[in-house]
Amino acid sequence: MADAPLPVIDFAGARLNPLSMAETVRWIDSRLAARSFTQHAVVNVAKLVHMRRDEQLRRSVEGCDIVNIDGMGVVWGARLVGHAVGERVAGIDLFHALIELAAARGYPVYLLGATDEMVLATRDRLVERHPALKVAGYHNGYFWDDEPAMVHEIAASGARLLFVAITSPSKENFIDRWRDQLGVDFVMGVGGTFDVVAGKVKRAPHWMQRSGLEWLYRVIQEPRRMFYRYFSTNIIFARILTVELWRSMSRR
Repeated sequence: MADAPLPVIDFAGARLNPLSMAETVRWIDSRLAARSFTQHAVVNVAKLVHMRRDEQLRRSVEGCDIVNIDGMGVVWGARLVGHAVGERVAGIDLFHALIELAAARGYPVYLLGATDEMVLATRDRLVERHPALKVAGYHNGYFWDDEPAMVHEIAASGARLLFVAITSPSKENFIDRWRDQLGVDFVMGVGGTFDVVAGKVKRAPHWMQRSGLEWLYRVIQEPRRMFYRYFSTNIIFARILTVELWRSMSRR
């Protein structure tokens, strides 16, 4: 299964893998067992918009071995133009699933990102929930003055899975830049996941997640920082979707 080709769709100029959560975890599990390096990313509305105007980000995402769809806007948009997309695979949910897998398989993990307080709290909470989890190391996300030293530390830790909790596009570009020197078998960017795990930020209720309103919950929590970000990207995405829908209808 590790070498089996993944299903791919081309939506709004991005190549995405429309897998379910269970399919994603099984595929990553098989890759880990085979010691096949895997670079993972998720794409939501905001990232899809930024990929169209940030060439480096686009290349970093395109260089991944698997790109899940994280964001109901992308799920609905892809379905609207005729793609078979079963479900959203949220990065934070995949993170928890892979932490559980790592604990069960005995794979050491490395946690990179957020502040000292948040990454330490994340480590403690994960170990509390999964006593068998091996944390090979952890570090805050402020290492840009000496990236090679950070990469060396990760490679020397013996970690099999690396989770990078840094904002986009920094995390995607960091992973892509150093993928061959990280010394791990799997790496994914997890954005603000550590803040949620540590309890600093609350995640939206399940009904809002299912309804595609998780972005609204974040705006309510942090209106000054999030309103313009989501408003601007959602407007641009609406334009992109209109073009994709027109193209889809023209091909029928």
